[in-house]
Amino acid sequence: MNPPPLTRKRSFIVTLGLLTGLAALTVDISLPAIPAMVDALATTLPRGQQIVGVFMAGMACGQIPAGLFSDRLGRLPVLYVGMTLFTIGAIIAAAADDVGVLLAARFLQGFGSASAVVLSRAIVRDIASGKEAARLMSLMTMIFTAAPVIAPSIGALLVAQWGWRAPFVLIVVVSVMLLLAVRGNITETHVPSADEHPLRQLLSSFSEFFSHRQSIFGLLLIILLPLGFMPVITVSAALVVEVYGFSVQAYGLIFACAGLSILIGAATNRMLVARFDMMQLLTLGVSLIAISGAQLLLIAWLDRAPFWWLWGNVCLFMFTVAIMLPNATVVALDPLPRIAGVASSIIGTVQNLVAAISAITGALIYNGSVRNSVLIIGMSGALTALVFLLKPLLAPGPFLHHPDELARS
Repeated sequence: MNPPPLTRKRSFIVTLGLLTGLAALTVDISLPAIPAMVDALATTLPRGQQIVGVFMAGMACGQIPAGLFSDRLGRLPVLYVGMTLFTIGAIIAAAADDVGVLLAARFLQGFGSASAVVLSRAIVRDIASGKEAARLMSLMTMIFTAAPVIAPSIGALLVAQWGWRAPFVLIVVVSVMLLLAVRGNITETHVPSADEHPLRQLLSSFSEFFSHRQSIFGLLLIILLPLGFMPVITVSAALVVEVYGFSVQAYGLIFACAGLSILIGAATNRMLVARFDMMQLLTLGVSLIAISGAQLLLIAWLDRAPFWWLWGNVCLFMFTVAIMLPNATVVALDPLPRIAGVASSIIGTVQNLVAAISAITGALIYNGSVRNSVLIIGMSGALTALVFLLKPLLAPGPFLHHPDELARS
């Protein structure tokens, strides 16, 4: 009996999902530790909250090198190097006695984790396109959303029992286990091409990416999503505990609701992707994100709201992210099978730069008010709807997925 293709091999898909979720786990499990870490390291809350933005900045810086060298050397060698750097950063973070050292370690973690995120997407593009790629992306999304569902609760429990370092120690254990899973379950999916000089290849890949209006349109949708949710994630512990008066343990459960929203959204997208095309699914997503964005802008204007109304709309936003992100990613990558690694890294670099800036901005403008906590996410919903309405100008015509369609274009 022939072995199942990679697109149907469960251990392969689960490992890709875990790689995709590594960054989310690293961020989410550390959030409950921020207040205790701030006290222990004698720093300020805005500086402590920067462990999120600095991590995202590291991811942004690591994406292009990961994509470029994976196209030249293969996916697996670059993935092993990145995961090793991530593990080293995790060990330093767990042992840090100074907030500066901790932030440097988080940057190294982010830089290393970039390979996991970039190459999981590139591997999917290596072996699938169109609806099959969207199906795989949705399955991976369902797996990695376990991180925001369970990580904050685990983080809160670890902090309560063993102090703020405990979540960082667990990250070390997870990174080692994931390295072993990669070795056992992931095979090389890309034939390396090192004919061109690296710089020339990079410039050529950038030119090819930005010559496709479909890829640019997909990229714009992708980067607007973390622009919205990263500030809320960054200040969520302070917002829930300090402004609304919940306990740290309750915060873990509250944050899990947002993670569960992503999981439900990914499962919904997986069911819908077989029946509807990506334009229809993106239309659904934009409609929902416009509804949540409008209500969050209203809450920002009022500068107060019942917690169920505020967090309910945050959860609706996250549900919509799980529908839009896999489809927008496929839209951006489908025209570019030859440079899937660099194309994925371009998407990740821009996405994580926006996420880092947004997270750091959210931490800096946070002043204990509801307005400053939700203003950016509301604006993100409005901008996403605007970009989608401009599709006839930005990317006219139907989306292209297959080589013969791309040739005709």
